[in-house]
Amino acid sequence: MHRLTRLPNGLIVATAAMPHMASVCLGVWVGVGSRFETTAQGGAAHFIEHLLFKGTRHRTARQISEEVEGHGGYLNAYTSEDHTCFYAKARADRFPALLDVLMDMFLASRFAPADIAKEREVIKEERASYRDQPQHLVQELLNETLWPGHPMGRAIEGTPRSLDGLNRARLREFFQTNYVAANTFIVAAGNVTHAEMVKAIAPYAKGFSTGPRPQCEPVGKQNNASGPRVRLHTKATEQTQLALGIRTGSRHDERRFALRVLNALLGECMSSRLFQSLREDRGIAYDVHSSVSFFADCGDLSIYAGVDEDKLEKGLRLIAAELRGLVAKAPPLSEVRRARDYVIGQFDLALESTEPHMTWLGELVVGHGRLKPPALTRDQLAAVTPAQIRAAARDFFRPERLSLALVSPLKSAAHLVGVLKLG
Repeated sequence: MHRLTRLPNGLIVATAAMPHMASVCLGVWVGVGSRFETTAQGGAAHFIEHLLFKGTRHRTARQISEEVEGHGGYLNAYTSEDHTCFYAKARADRFPALLDVLMDMFLASRFAPADIAKEREVIKEERASYRDQPQHLVQELLNETLWPGHPMGRAIEGTPRSLDGLNRARLREFFQTNYVAANTFIVAAGNVTHAEMVKAIAPYAKGFSTGPRPQCEPVGKQNNASGPRVRLHTKATEQTQLALGIRTGSRHDERRFALRVLNALLGECMSSRLFQSLREDRGIAYDVHSSVSFFADCGDLSIYAGVDEDKLEKGLRLIAAELRGLVAKAPPLSEVRRARDYVIGQFDLALESTEPHMTWLGELVVGHGRLKPPALTRDQLAAVTPAQIRAAARDFFRPERLSLALVSPLKSAAHLVGVLKLG
């Protein structure tokens, strides 16, 4: 079902054949994101993501969208810390058109000065809209606090100063250095065969630039701390937004499977401990949840909640109590089984659809450079034990690994540091 071919120029083609589906989802992945940028280049990967939709030597921006949407499909893209993805989905018989549009965007975009000037202002407005949303702002502050002084902690969309410095020459240089064949992955999931995919891509392959896969600055030990870090952004909001981050292991760390299951029982779903404790039992939060992220050399588990200012300390104490509980005692096997079944079930449901299947496959080949049978992931998740969950909690739930970001009317948050000591 899953196949991978590395073309002579280094370009990787990966497919998930789903012959029973009516659709196909096609993605062009690049192993570069915001953590590959210098301070002066801040926002370059995201800026380029925007520009590739603005017109090529063969199509206007409107024609790019019409050629996909005109057949009932859709076209989109996103930028993360370590990769960028351009993707389109439509009926399977539209695969050649999807591929031609994406390849045209990737190989023949104009980077017109007028488009750059206009899109710079659009991105500034995008950034302003995010910062007006407390839920988004607290995530940005958490990243800065988790990874201080490192590209991982910078906003993906850049800053007004760095955006002003990104002219056509600098954007083209960033593109030509990083968007090379060895760093590009073309991934499809749906009603298309691997042989069809490889054959269809062959005429475009010669258009890709050659060069080494770029490297980024490792996180390293400079992010170690002696205790919790707290970052407060004082703002007149109706509700305090809190984001508690815990630095964990990378996508290559064997403890990641235990962390996935731990996250499910801690806060990923309505039956999780945090949802039951803060919302169902005490009614002090409407939204409370946790999530895990894994990167090449680092990772984090983050907990989010929105609470009234006068309930903030209580909410943090409840969160800290759940973290301490997982350190002190392995969860019951029955709870672990439910969490494992939830994670595996969500994984299987995602693979039923072409877009999330393409996303899973793309993240796999970008992050690991190889295929991995879904059954192996299921087995690794199913093998997680209560003792492994406690061991992961003991390894990572330490005060020096904690960072707290707040968007709140509070004037000071110094009194909250003691709550996070977990002792």
